[in-house]
Amino acid sequence: MARRRQAFGEGFALLAECLLTGVWLVLAALPVVTLPAALSAAARHVAAYVDGESTGWGGFWADFRAAWRESWRAGLALVGAGLLLTLNLMVLAQEGIPGRPGFALATFAVAGLAATVLLRAAAAWTPGVRWRGLLAEALDEARGDASGTGILLGGVAVLVACTWAMWLLIVPMSGCLIGAAVAVRRRRIARDAEERRA
Repeated sequence: MARRRQAFGEGFALLAECLLTGVWLVLAALPVVTLPAALSAAARHVAAYVDGESTGWGGFWADFRAAWRESWRAGLALVGAGLLLTLNLMVLAQEGIPGRPGFALATFAVAGLAATVLLRAAAAWTPGVRWRGLLAEALDEARGDASGTGILLGGVAVLVACTWAMWLLIVPMSGCLIGAAVAVRRRRIARDAEERRA
């Protein structure tokens, strides 16, 4: 019983840390172009917390500054992709577009899958690693780990739905999504280690 209470307490503490991380993440991502850096710093913070390392506000912002120096090009590309997505949705919102529902569904699917790749890359980031390599590796992981991609895609869908219902929910849900990205990465690493041993 005591062990179950301890596990519950640890899980609840991790949830609280993810919610706090969501606040920092949203603040750091407000300029939009800084989203990759904010995701990277948030993932590093959650991973450090899980590992029992001393981490906090100062560590998050130090990681954010380091990630920004390496990810600003990815941030600009993200802004461009967002503008293209918005333009595409504006066109699809017009009446009389042939196959409009199918194109809209495909647009959302591609955007969701791109978000999962970005989350995987952010969860793998460490200072000094180039984002081009991170994104290529994340794309390979997304193809080879269908269940992990499904988890992240579901998390993105929940984030969008919650934010649509009440925009303030983007703060806690962002932290939970980062926690999911860290968990998916660690699960894949553990699975790969087991396969090598077998």
